Amino acid sequence: MAHRETHRVDRIGWLRAAVLGANDGLVSTASLIVGVAAAAASHGEILVAGMAGLAAGAMSMAAGEYVSVSSQSDTEKADLAREASELAGDREAELRELAGIYVGRGVTPELATEVARQMMSHDALGAHARDELGISQITTARPVQAALTSAVTFSAGAALPLIVAAVAPLAGLALWVAGAALIGLAVLGALGARTGGAPIGRSVARVVFWGALAMAITAGVGRLFGVAV
Repeated sequence: MAHRETHRVDRIGWLRAAVLGANDGLVSTASLIVGVAAAAASHGEILVAGMAGLAAGAMSMAAGEYVSVSSQSDTEKADLAREASELAGDREAELRELAGIYVGRGVTPELATEVARQMMSHDALGAHARDELGISQITTARPVQAALTSAVTFSAGAALPLIVAAVAPLAGLALWVAGAALIGLAVLGALGARTGGAPIGRSVARVVFWGALAMAITAGVGRLFGVAV
């Protein structure tokens, strides 16, 4: 029977953007709504603020992820171009460099040289990208994927506090939104941990703590500077 293994490292690119986007959408929108509600705003003003926060946040997340991951992609491309030039200029030196990497990982010098020679015969640039630069198919930067994932998941996360704010009574709106947000954060933390294979309890506690802190601070600011109507 074939030996089957399941790894989750190939999910790193989209999982990071998805978890960040959903958590940020939920925390920032819920905090904004709680803060505005604490300032004794009307129901309509609270909803307008929440929808504006969703739109602005989704675009900000998409733009920020795209610019950030594009910078990473540009760096990777520059390093690969430099490595290709070095391979063209002195292939033997690059062979010795690759063999030295394998020796450092515990391979005997003779075998390391033979492995390096065979790897470079198959795909010299790919071998150096993976083993010297640490660039692989799994970790390669994908700006568009990161931007779209962040925007969509931010909007999905922000939808929960907006829906609760729309149906909750004004008198207890802040508590309803905060409670729903904390439950949503716990679910997101558990899903993110399960998808990535990390401990669920620690992930849930982390996102719930920081979400509660963010909402408490914005509620305090809203109460402090708000003007009752």
